[in-house]
Amino acid sequence: MLLPYLRPDIPEAGCDEAGRGCLCGPVCCAAVILPPDFDCPELNDSKKLSEKKRNALRPIIENKALAWAVVMVSPQEIDEINILNASILGMQRALDKLSVRPQHILVDGNRFKPYGDIPYTTVVKGDATYMSIAAASILAKTHRDELMDKLASEYPGYDWEGNKGYPTKAHREAIEKLGVTPHHRLTFRLT
Repeated sequence: MLLPYLRPDIPEAGCDEAGRGCLCGPVCCAAVILPPDFDCPELNDSKKLSEKKRNALRPIIENKALAWAVVMVSPQEIDEINILNASILGMQRALDKLSVRPQHILVDGNRFKPYGDIPYTTVVKGDATYMSIAAASILAKTHRDELMDKLASEYPGYDWEGNKGYPTKAHREAIEKLGVTPHHRLTFRLT
């Protein structure tokens, strides 16, 4: 059972990312502020849900959230500033886009950087602990998967519709055979 809030008395944004360990594509970051009465028993860490369940939960989150935003950080930016900094930057850009200003931020993981004067709490396995982080994980994952499916049709042969850019054996073999695309992260070990 996920916890609703750390600070139920104020607008609290949950932040998470998807695609951090991928060889290609952007890292996708999301921020979500849920209403105090949000009730969704199916909500869970996106990694623990089927693709069908994630896709069913996405419109529920997007329609019922007080505010939500999704941001993509390009492979080129990832190569310039590294994946950790790109993930933090993406979460902060998602916070920038929220229509409601949070008064506290919950971040999945153990690293973040100050975001203005808003206090934050990092939570290891936060996407399996707090509803707002789980909601952010679902939005980040579904938006990124949607993009990778689109890119898969433009760059056939890499099985992005199946591996979503993660380092599978088939993906690495395709890179060796077909070469890199403009969507690959050149600072990552690709083969």
